[in-house]
Amino acid sequence: MSSKPYFKKKDTNLHTIAFYNLENLFDTKDDPNTLDDDFLPDSEKRWNKKRYEKKLFKLGTAISNIGFAKSGKAPVILGVAEVENKAVLEDLVKTKHLIHKNYGVIHHESPDERGIDVGLLYQKEKFTVTYSESVPLLVMNDHGERDFTRDILWVTGELQNEEIHILVNHWPSRRDGAELTAYKRIAAAEKNREIIHRITEKDPNAKIIIMGDFNDDPSSESVKQHLIGHDFYNPMERLHTRFRGTLNYKNQWNLFDQIIFSNNFHKFEKGTHSFAEANIFDDSFLKIYKGRYKGKPFRTYAGGKYKGGYSDHFPVYIYLKHHM
Repeated sequence: MSSKPYFKKKDTNLHTIAFYNLENLFDTKDDPNTLDDDFLPDSEKRWNKKRYEKKLFKLGTAISNIGFAKSGKAPVILGVAEVENKAVLEDLVKTKHLIHKNYGVIHHESPDERGIDVGLLYQKEKFTVTYSESVPLLVMNDHGERDFTRDILWVTGELQNEEIHILVNHWPSRRDGAELTAYKRIAAAEKNREIIHRITEKDPNAKIIIMGDFNDDPSSESVKQHLIGHDFYNPMERLHTRFRGTLNYKNQWNLFDQIIFSNNFHKFEKGTHSFAEANIFDDSFLKIYKGRYKGKPFRTYAGGKYKGGYSDHFPVYIYLKHHM
């Protein structure tokens, strides 16, 4: 028998940067400006206070554990998708497992017709926000009308005195077919490149992290040919296999949730952060534990049926090592 110690020593110089699609984190109030009718107490889904609070508690539990295995702490920065408004994020950071982490919340309302946005949580002791902007993504549908989708959230801040730019994304869905909608995700990739150009024009050595639910895999044209370029690295590419991903559709694993970063995170310099490792946070408690869907994400709803789980996506994360 192995006599390995149960507790491994945590590396306090490791920081977790994560992204998590929270699967329709709606409050229970009716917002006349959004299509939130499915998520109300009198809707078919019967989305009530008890279910809302249970979901918040579960998400808080999951978030507090992302990257904990090696860093010994919750994520320093967490990008999120599918949140209705700022209030749901403020409720989330007050839950039992997050309340003592002192998370700040960044959220801008975007014009998405379903009323879902992206946001950013950050530990105020470690990350100081200096700038944030919501960058609209203009895409047209087949009839030449604007397809209202999520803005890109651009946040600049200092992670222990090193400036880092973060772009949080939730690209247009594949609902009308992956090929028919591919042009929308290519437009999203190109909008990210525009923001990157704005950043690097001012500072050619800027450190940039792009994260989000891209509704495309690392091998998709939008990501591989229109986003990555020679100046960025996608550590998620090697994580996507037939047996592993962040969401499962018709028994196929996809890895739509990704964290991509500028190549200068590969440099080791005093006072800076460098890339150490990337992973999918797919611990067993986030999975369905038995039956025909065993091993897939334990979600809140399957169709209209309430399951009481976490999300239909697993979070992804990277570790950054701080060089003292």
